[in-house]
Amino acid sequence: MYTTASVFFKTLADAGITHAFVNWGSDHCAFLEDLHRQRTELGKTVIEIVTCPSEYVALTAAHGYAQVTGNPAVVIVHVDVGTQALAGAVHNVDRGQAPVLIFAGSSPFSANGELRGSKNEFIMWIQDVPDQPAIVRQYMRYVGQIHSGKNASKVIMRALQIATSQPKGPVYLWARREVTDEDVDEATMNEIIPLQRWPSITPPALTPHAVETIVAALTQAEYPLIVTANAGRNPAAVSLLAELSNALAAGVMSCAPSSLALPSSHPYHMGYFFGGKLPYLPDADVVILLDVDVPWVDVNDNAPREGARVFVIDTDPLKRTFGWSHVDAEMLCTADAATTLLQLIEAVRASDAHAYSAKLQARRQLLDASRATWRAQLSYAETLLAADGVKPSVPFLLSALRTAVSAGTPSAGKQVLWLNEAASASGLIWNHIGADTPGSMFMSGGTSLGWVLGASVGASIGAKVADTGAELVVSLTGDGNYLFGAPAATFWVARRYDTPFLMVILNNRGWFSPKYSMRAMHPAGLGSGVSGEKLTVGFGEEHNADYAGVAAAAGGAWARQVARADELRGAFEEAIRVVMEERRCAVIDCIIESI
Repeated sequence: MYTTASVFFKTLADAGITHAFVNWGSDHCAFLEDLHRQRTELGKTVIEIVTCPSEYVALTAAHGYAQVTGNPAVVIVHVDVGTQALAGAVHNVDRGQAPVLIFAGSSPFSANGELRGSKNEFIMWIQDVPDQPAIVRQYMRYVGQIHSGKNASKVIMRALQIATSQPKGPVYLWARREVTDEDVDEATMNEIIPLQRWPSITPPALTPHAVETIVAALTQAEYPLIVTANAGRNPAAVSLLAELSNALAAGVMSCAPSSLALPSSHPYHMGYFFGGKLPYLPDADVVILLDVDVPWVDVNDNAPREGARVFVIDTDPLKRTFGWSHVDAEMLCTADAATTLLQLIEAVRASDAHAYSAKLQARRQLLDASRATWRAQLSYAETLLAADGVKPSVPFLLSALRTAVSAGTPSAGKQVLWLNEAASASGLIWNHIGADTPGSMFMSGGTSLGWVLGASVGASIGAKVADTGAELVVSLTGDGNYLFGAPAATFWVARRYDTPFLMVILNNRGWFSPKYSMRAMHPAGLGSGVSGEKLTVGFGEEHNADYAGVAAAAGGAWARQVARADELRGAFEEAIRVVMEERRCAVIDCIIESI
C-alpha cells in the first residue's frame, strides 16, 4: 500500500535529499508506516532518518548540514507545537540563507471517522489552530500546503526549487493527517520527476555597464577596499576573491561573517570585525560591499571618507526583509558573489595594467604595513593571561587550541571544520584560529544562540556526505550559548549517529553581550561596574552548571573542566585524540575571566 507519505519520501530521494532530521508526532502515522514498508521491501529507508529529541536541534543540524554540503536537508516536526519548538533556529536558517525544507503535519480536519486519519485523540482538537503556517511564514521563502498525494511531488519540487534559488533559505510545507494517509496508486507512486525541468534560478550577474564602472573605479583608486561577510557560502567564490584581491592589491575585510570568504593567510586579508570602529574604511576611496549584511555600525563613527565611491553587490542589496538598512552608494547591484567576481576578474585581465601599475605598488606597500601591524597585535595578545595570571585570556586559549589541532591532525589543521558561536568572542575566534580552507569555518548567519550544538551534528554528517575530507569538527561557544542549544538532546544524537566533535566552552559565567550593550548605552550608569550576576546576566561563581558533565551523561562524551592556562594544551591534545580515535564527543569547559 502506498500513501501520500510514500510519495513524499520518494520525491525527496529522487531530488537528491539524503537526510531528514525528525521529531515525530501523532500526525506522522503514515510516515512511520511507510518507513517500515521501505525497510521491509528495500532493506533500508530511501533517505536517512535522524531522530532528534529536540526540534531546535533538528533544525540546527539541518542548518549545519546545508552549510557544509550546499544542499538542502529536510526537517519533520509535529503540528503547531513542533513548529513552535523550532524556535530561534527558524530565524537562523532565514538570515543564514540555508536551504532547508521543513515539513509539519497538522491536526485532522475530520472528526467522525469519515476518512483514515480522522481525529481520534483529544490533543487533535487542542492542536487544531487557525493558521499554523503563520508561526513561521515571515521567515520562509515559501509556504505551501499539500492537499493530495496526487500532486504532492510537484508541491515538494516547487518548494525545493525556491529553497535552492538565491537568496536561498527555508521553506515550509504542511498537510492534514487525512491527506498524508491518503492512498495513492502505483502510477502516482512511480511517476518520474524530470529534475532537469525544476532548476534553481540561474545566479544573477552584473550588467556590462556595472562591470565597466566598477572595474574603472577599482583600477583608478588609491585605496580600494572590499568588505564581505557571506561570499564564502559558495566555496568557489573564495579563490576568485583571492585572485581579484591579488590582481588589484585590494584589501579585504570580513564584517560579521557567516563563512570563510578569504584565506586568513592571504596577504591582503585585513581581519574580521564585529562592530566597533573599523580601521581602513576612513582611508578607502572605493568600497565594494560584497554579500555583506551589516558592513558597519553607523553610530560607531563609521563611514567611508568624503567622496568615496561605494558599490553594493548582493543577491538582495536593499535587504528587503530588514526593518531598516541603508548605505549611501553609487550602485546597488543584484548579483551572485561568485559570478560577480569572475566577471570582474575577466574585466581586470582585459584592462591595461601598465596604466595603474604605480598605484598597485603603492597599495601593496600600504597593505603590507597594515597587515604586519595587525598580525603583530594578534601574536602579542596570544602571550597574555587573564588578570589573575592563572586563567587564560581568550587569545591565549585559541592559540593553544590552534596549535593542538595542527599537531593532532594528519593535515596539520588544514582539513578541520570549525563552527564558531561565541557571541562577544566570535571575532577573536576568526582572527586567532586563522582558517584558510574554503568551507572550513562557519557561523549561523543569524543571531539566535545555541546553533552550534546541533549544527555540529549536521556538519559532521554533511562532511561525510560531501566527502570533504574533514578529519575533525571543532566547535566553540560560550557557557550561556551552550545551554540554549539543548545539550542533552544534542549529545544523545551525536552518540546515536556517530558524529563525534570537540566542543570548547568559553566559560565566563554568563552572557557578556547584554552587559556590553547596557554599558554602551549607560557607560556611567549604576550598573556599569557591577558583576554579571548582580545584573542578572550572569550565573556567578557558585551556581555554575557542569556543562561537560551534561554531555557525558547524555551522550557518553569525554568531559573535562580546565581553569589554568598551563593545563590547556594537554587537555586539548587528549580531547582531540578521544574524538579521532575513540569516535566520541569531547567537551572542555574552559574557565576564563568572569563577567
